[in-house]
Amino acid sequence: MALEPRVWPDSAQLDEAGELIIAGVSARDLVREFGTPLFVVDEAHVRTRAHEFKTEFDDEHMPFTVHYASKAFSAIEILKWVHAEGLGVDVATGGELAMAQAAGVPGKHIVMHGNNKSMHELQRAVQADVRYIVVDSFDEIDRLAQLARGASKPIDVLLRLTLGVEAHTHEFIATAHEDQKFGLSIASGAAERAVIALTETPNVRLCGFHYHIGSQVFDTAGFSIAVSRALGFIAHLRNEHGFVTLELDIGGGLGVAYVPTDDPMPIADFAHELRNVIRAECADLGIPVPKLSLEPGRAVVGGSTVTLYEVGTIKPVELDGGQERVYVSVDGGMSDAIRTALYGAEYTVRLANRAPMDVMVQSRVVGKHCETGDLVVRDCQLPADIRPGDLLAVATTGAYHYSMASNYNLVPRPAVVAVKNGRARLIVRRESEADLLRLQVSDS
Repeated sequence: MALEPRVWPDSAQLDEAGELIIAGVSARDLVREFGTPLFVVDEAHVRTRAHEFKTEFDDEHMPFTVHYASKAFSAIEILKWVHAEGLGVDVATGGELAMAQAAGVPGKHIVMHGNNKSMHELQRAVQADVRYIVVDSFDEIDRLAQLARGASKPIDVLLRLTLGVEAHTHEFIATAHEDQKFGLSIASGAAERAVIALTETPNVRLCGFHYHIGSQVFDTAGFSIAVSRALGFIAHLRNEHGFVTLELDIGGGLGVAYVPTDDPMPIADFAHELRNVIRAECADLGIPVPKLSLEPGRAVVGGSTVTLYEVGTIKPVELDGGQERVYVSVDGGMSDAIRTALYGAEYTVRLANRAPMDVMVQSRVVGKHCETGDLVVRDCQLPADIRPGDLLAVATTGAYHYSMASNYNLVPRPAVVAVKNGRARLIVRRESEADLLRLQVSDS
């Protein structure tokens, strides 16, 4: 049985016995050494995607600066890989900033986001000499004004815009419509007022704008509309206020394949289409093309990673109409795979330690947590002979799995292992119960 197209890491294959092999390392060998649940990252896959973004967007006539959106999967080794391939890093909290600094990423290659950055986080960003702080509110402008009084040089910022663009994605990850927490609206006039406020703030330099239309987007129409609205706003500011925009950051959001029917746009096609839209819009508006930047996250790491689980309990359940569904419980769950419960996300899953029998049954992969909604894969076909001790592999778990992991039911978070050229190495150790207890404070 062949691997499903597009959803597995570049190096993934099945051996003659039907066992999953990633970068030359077998699933059973990985589990014997590192246990389960286990995140397995194909290092070459991450580097290849990062390199693709760097090269496809590094056009001499219209170059983009590319920053990896570290919220997707933030680990020191992963940040080292993407930076070595020529990408900067965007961060959204003090913790992500600390991780980027620990990975050796220079401040000038870091962009600081966040809709509620504390004064302490802003101070750390200024001290780190980040490339830009992305301003998200009038309260933040006030905080920056306080910081700027004591700064040794101007603080460079971008202003996050709300463009009123509905990306074709889940409402929780669509971020450019009006009724949500990010950015300042062009339509309401808030963005223009913020531009005036920033240009009047001493020692703060407004360099341009940022927007993000959402995540896991396949339809390029949203990107085209967003670019058009942002450039129209830039032209308006030049004509009405004489404000010259130096840079436009178009965010990220390019989707990846979670199931074989998903058909994400190739990076090269995405780059080509964006350039054509930007070039045409700027010509129509009579404005020069600003410096451009981009922030892919999921599209860099999403497909690089597989989660390995051990099957524990098999429970057939009779459904209405006499049909049956087999509930397959694994040793992880919503603590390491929250997207199914949060977004209704779909995934590809398969037996990882051996070839399946030909007969498949309607199944649902569930976790070990005390929660009915603890679903890993809602609907799938698994072999009828699945049994306790088998290994399951869930594909495309590189983005927003480890980074959104929790300790629900006091389950320690899994280990992360990098595989390359037939070797596996630990890059994030498994949490222990001692780690969980270490934070507790008791008088007794």
